Amino acid sequence: MAARGGPKVLAVVLAGGEGKRLMPLTTDRAKPAVPFGGIYRLIDFALSNLANSGYLQMVVLTQYKSHSLDRHVTKTWRMSTMLGNYVAPVPAQQRVGKHWFAGSADAIFQSLNLIHDEKPDYVVVVGADHVYRMDFSDMVAQHVESGASVTVAAIRQPIGLADQFGVIEVSGDDPSRIAQFREKPSDPQPLPDSPGEVLASMGNYVFTAADLVDAVTRDADDEESKHDMGGDIVPWFVEQGRAAVFDFSTSTIPGATDRDRGYWRDVGTLDSYYDAHMDLVSIHPVFNLYNYAWPIMTEAGHFPPAKFVVGASQRDGVAVNSIVSPGCIVSGSTVSDSVLSPNVRTHSFSAVTGSVLLDNVEVGRSAQVNRAIVDKDVVIPEGVSIGVDPELDRRRGFTVTESGITVIGKGTVIER
Repeated sequence: MAARGGPKVLAVVLAGGEGKRLMPLTTDRAKPAVPFGGIYRLIDFALSNLANSGYLQMVVLTQYKSHSLDRHVTKTWRMSTMLGNYVAPVPAQQRVGKHWFAGSADAIFQSLNLIHDEKPDYVVVVGADHVYRMDFSDMVAQHVESGASVTVAAIRQPIGLADQFGVIEVSGDDPSRIAQFREKPSDPQPLPDSPGEVLASMGNYVFTAADLVDAVTRDADDEESKHDMGGDIVPWFVEQGRAAVFDFSTSTIPGATDRDRGYWRDVGTLDSYYDAHMDLVSIHPVFNLYNYAWPIMTEAGHFPPAKFVVGASQRDGVAVNSIVSPGCIVSGSTVSDSVLSPNVRTHSFSAVTGSVLLDNVEVGRSAQVNRAIVDKDVVIPEGVSIGVDPELDRRRGFTVTESGITVIGKGTVIER
């Protein structure tokens, strides 16, 4: 979309991720469709950031187990067609051969018809599975001024985590230019002004449209390429001296607090998914969902308000330091430091502590749930304990992470 007199921008959201490290949450859905924060899906953060930035022509490239993702985007993200705005899910179309996307760059290559049809000046390419707020118009403005072919959004990360990211090394003469881009290096070079940090790629890019088309077309003919944006396309532009970096810390978001300014979380593992939820529930949250100046938008369904009732033996239903979504009933039970998604029910004498319960979970009378992630439609029977004895949970067939979080897949039947 082009502001009046400004450049025309098309947003491309890469949402084909399989999310193997989030199993069993991705057994039945694509990674960007995984619920988060009570009422959201992970993809809502990318789409909300783009919409709040003023970019209202978006395509969402999907692939693995995309039904729930397509359904969510189609039902939720409806724009004004009169103004030419849209959010369009686009599956792997096999326009150039009988094969699926071989990587993120191949996803763009196989979808070049979208760029040819829209004829944008610039293309914003973002991932669909990170939790953050970002004004992409700041990044586009810097990109246009720089004259670069690609600008990569970067965030400072501890140098000990460098082997988990694409790491950016900037030019000594021009700190806005990328001198080297290395994927998950074992010998990272620290930032000149901060020896304990590196600049890590956030997986968000702005491309000059014509240069992006040329790059992915060239890459498609390279049999040795892995056809990855971070692994192949960006390093190629770096070699040409045509790659710039955008420092995420300079992005100013309306309504941001000192505590959550610059927050970004890659929820690629079960432990990071759990930790990101715990960031939401403190008194002064590390990530603030209640910023109405830059809202995270979604469609949460038609549920009645949450309800807290006195249960058996006049025991109060109580939730503290927790997010409780519409449709939940907390009856004679205690919920603390937890996130309850829509239509969760907790019965008398039960306790939920430090846990994430997705839609329609029911916690039976006198049951205990501790440091657990419970996917949709799971009924925890009366008197059963989850997350109290990790070895017992493993014997039951549940996933237990390295940090001891018990994860129960969607619709799992739990025996008493």
